[in-house]
Amino acid sequence: MIDSTKRVEKLPVEIIKIVDLSDLELAHQIRYEVFVIGQHVPEEEEIDQYEHDCRHFLAKVNGIPCGAARWRITDKGVKLERFAVLENFRGQGVGSALVQAVLLDIQGIPEIKDRLHYLHAQLSAMPLYQKFGFKPVGEMFRECEIDHYKMVLS
Repeated sequence: MIDSTKRVEKLPVEIIKIVDLSDLELAHQIRYEVFVIGQHVPEEEEIDQYEHDCRHFLAKVNGIPCGAARWRITDKGVKLERFAVLENFRGQGVGSALVQAVLLDIQGIPEIKDRLHYLHAQLSAMPLYQKFGFKPVGEMFRECEIDHYKMVLS
């Protein structure tokens, strides 16, 4: 299990594109802690049918796994998903590093880089995504009993 009990001061964040099962398991552990334990998202909703269709990322600070994210292609465009940062690492730039890494990865694929980029943002995460140019569209909605807005990259 990941030790997330100690608060970490702002340190350089390393983001890796997940290519092996052990790193994917670490990402799943982080997402489980953040979403299932912390936000009471049903476990069957957190790990979904799209897991194998996504590119996954893992964030580390001082070698400690502390964040995760993924993206996938949908019929609407490119959807950024499952951004999760362990509580003791929040406010340290991990979320920003994950968003930046995901956007850079998408930009590296010519056939999709110009497609609509969108996500479903929890209200508390909206300022993070707005820093990268995402704007809310439409009405607020509930997903897994949590308020969200659809945000698109403009």
